[in-house]
Amino acid sequence: RTAAWLAWSLATLSLIMFVANVALYIILPPSAQPPITWGTGGLSIVFVFMVPFLAFPLVGALIASRRPHNPIGWICLAVGLFWMLNIMSGGYGIYGLLASPGSVPFPAAIGSQGEWMGPATVGLLGTYLILLFPDGRLPSARWRPLAWLSGTVLALGTVANALAPGPLPDLGGVRNPFGLEGYPWMSGARDALSLLLSVCMLASVSSLVMRYRRSGGEVRQQIKWIAFAASVVALGVSGAVVLGTFAAGTAGGTHPLLIGLLEDAITLSFAGVPIAVGFAVLKYRLYNIDVIINRTLVYGALTAALVAVYFGGVAATEAVVRTLTGQQQQPQLAIVVSTLVIAALFNPLRRRIQAFIDRRFYRRKYDARKTLEAFSAKLRDETDLDALSGDLIGVVRETMQPAH
Repeated sequence: RTAAWLAWSLATLSLIMFVANVALYIILPPSAQPPITWGTGGLSIVFVFMVPFLAFPLVGALIASRRPHNPIGWICLAVGLFWMLNIMSGGYGIYGLLASPGSVPFPAAIGSQGEWMGPATVGLLGTYLILLFPDGRLPSARWRPLAWLSGTVLALGTVANALAPGPLPDLGGVRNPFGLEGYPWMSGARDALSLLLSVCMLASVSSLVMRYRRSGGEVRQQIKWIAFAASVVALGVSGAVVLGTFAAGTAGGTHPLLIGLLEDAITLSFAGVPIAVGFAVLKYRLYNIDVIINRTLVYGALTAALVAVYFGGVAATEAVVRTLTGQQQQPQLAIVVSTLVIAALFNPLRRRIQAFIDRRFYRRKYDARKTLEAFSAKLRDETDLDALSGDLIGVVRETMQPAH
């Protein structure tokens, strides 16, 4: 009861800070807001940079109230709480330094907390949440040095970020009030610790891979949930890098709005990580992950294929019309033709992709389904009960494999 009260109190505090952050952003004039180099900017900043991380304290409270001895819930609570505090302190500093100078006390000191709290939050998410997933225990005693090293690097990195001298870009370039100006090597130590933290995060991921290989049944299903959520984020980041490189290297290439929307979608996809953790730890609809992965593979590949067909059809139709009529552009005709082609290809392409995914990734289920379909077709024409009994036993042996 005490754990549940504490967990939901911390989640409520995160929700209060979320509302305060929204209000603070609304009262800030556009001229006082720092330039945004990620996403579409504008009002989407409120939802894109805060709503996904609001899932962490809510899911964390749900886990911590039901599994108080599992640290995964408390880690999710800490990630959400620190992230909201990070954004609120940064907004406080911007308001006191740029929007209304002198209106609030200690704007630089409080605002600088956002500079070092953000990396610590990401580090906590990338090390201990992965290292202790799903039961809150290390895979084995051999991983204990990594746990201690990760904690040490997180603590020292936070101190180095807080004490490194130099300007704070998100606060209008004001100098770090806690920076040790006489010790410029603090900046180098901060960068070195950031690199070491990345190594710890990669090692934590390897521990999850080894846990998956050595486990089976329920634990594998739990790991599939978080691996699926992380894969969605990774694929989004990879797509943004490829699209950004293509747009930068092509004159008149991809419209920046498309890249901004993709970056917003990537940030929103972070909400899938705590949701997946909640499903896995609480074991709610645990085995549905196989269906979700199957459908994601099918419709992800289908979407990519249709997008390629659409843009290829638009380009091809424009080229044909230009050749036949001599006109430079016929966008309406190209769009209509490409849309009709996509409508005609949707169902046949979906069936082919579904069959390929089943054969490649779900071979045993695919074979069992084909066996049952063949038996059903034979069942309609079979009149010999002895032969039917033998066929039925063979189907059960082949699909269910009771001897194994």
